[in-house]
Amino acid sequence: MQKNNVNNTIESPAQAQRIPVTVIPSQPANRKIHIREQKGQFQQLRTGMNSLLVALFFLLPFISYDGRQAILFDLSQQQFIFFGTTLWPQDFTILAWVFIAAAFLLFFITVFWGRIWCGYLCPQTAWTFIYMWIETRIEGNRNKRYALDKAPWSTDKLKKRALKHSAWGAVALLTGCGFIAYFVPARELYVDIFSFGASFWVTIWVWFFAICTYLNAGWMREQMCLHCCPYSRFQSVMFDANTKTVTYDASRGESRGPRKRNEASSLGDCVDCNLCVDVCPTGIDIRNGLQYECINCGACVDACNQTMEKFGYQQNLISYTSENSLAGKAEPFYESYKFIGYGVAALIMITVIAVDIYNRNSIELNVLRDRQTLYRETLDDKIENSFTLKIRNKTQQARLYRIYVSGNNGYRVMGDVNLKIKPGEQLDYPITVVAEPEQLPSGRNEITFTVAEQHNYGQASQESSFFAPI
Repeated sequence: MQKNNVNNTIESPAQAQRIPVTVIPSQPANRKIHIREQKGQFQQLRTGMNSLLVALFFLLPFISYDGRQAILFDLSQQQFIFFGTTLWPQDFTILAWVFIAAAFLLFFITVFWGRIWCGYLCPQTAWTFIYMWIETRIEGNRNKRYALDKAPWSTDKLKKRALKHSAWGAVALLTGCGFIAYFVPARELYVDIFSFGASFWVTIWVWFFAICTYLNAGWMREQMCLHCCPYSRFQSVMFDANTKTVTYDASRGESRGPRKRNEASSLGDCVDCNLCVDVCPTGIDIRNGLQYECINCGACVDACNQTMEKFGYQQNLISYTSENSLAGKAEPFYESYKFIGYGVAALIMITVIAVDIYNRNSIELNVLRDRQTLYRETLDDKIENSFTLKIRNKTQQARLYRIYVSGNNGYRVMGDVNLKIKPGEQLDYPITVVAEPEQLPSGRNEITFTVAEQHNYGQASQESSFFAPI
């Protein structure tokens, strides 16, 4: 334990090692952020990643597998279809493990690369940049957009704003359709929505997600990252001194100041061009230090490198680097306890998922006794009990099954024991089991029902009770 000289409080070792995050007002109050378009290697990477993910988002529901939509959350049938696998509510522990594993993988990557998810993979970032691209194409560059905001309403301003919001609305509606296409058949959804033939609830949900997209990407933008996303608030807890984040090298850049090209200067390399602020989606100044608002998109890195190139200075005044690297004492990231801990946790979760999937049964069996009559004595002096077998075929193909009963008392099933069940169907099958009274102990006896697939794809068993006269 160690004392903090500022407030004379006691800090734990974890608190002492945590990298402080600066909270600095990024923009004047009530001022809308208009970012300057920026090109460069990191922006090409971000655009490529965002474009790929958006394309996958819209195209995956149209992929067919074995005659049906490959990925579908069919809520009406309570099943999740993923290519050749169907998950039922009883199997949703697998999805829970998947989400937990994804969380630990995110933490694992964050220890090494910081808030890289937000900059390159987050849907909020992808759609925000789509909306800003539309805005730039219609209203012009950053300066023109600021000027348009201040200009009085006119025919030209009204036309540009109407065109922009119409384009935003079209993208939002397509996004709403794209999301709901994972829950209802995609090929029917788009036709029904745009021909006004969709059901009431499908229409409501499409428009709900369309409105959310329009507000989040069009109006809230950086506010989602700054105030609504919990990840921005707790990310610094996962950082350590070896975490690579977008960082300004103050020892090289200060004291900053403007100058002409090729002009001798005793100032640092930062020419105070302010481009790093102009291109930032959240409007922060990275030169003020690590801030929770930074989404690690690398726009300021590309902007600064272009300026450094123009002035003939060394690149990476702003770069993806760690605190230890700047101090010249970089340590291998694999020696970090956080990196090892999150990595081991992610491996454990992935192993649990694999074991859960391997042990998953393709048949579900539930045995219900006839509660009205414990037993019946037949005319030929046999004892019979009635049951209802609820058998679900959890595969995507029709299967042939056979029913077996086992016990120590010569049980026999009356009726047909061979069944054919359609894909995903649950069959309620009433059966009667008989036994010779001389082979039965009085009272309650154990009996086991087994339903086996006839081509050895799997089987399911459940115990029940067979009652005889006392």
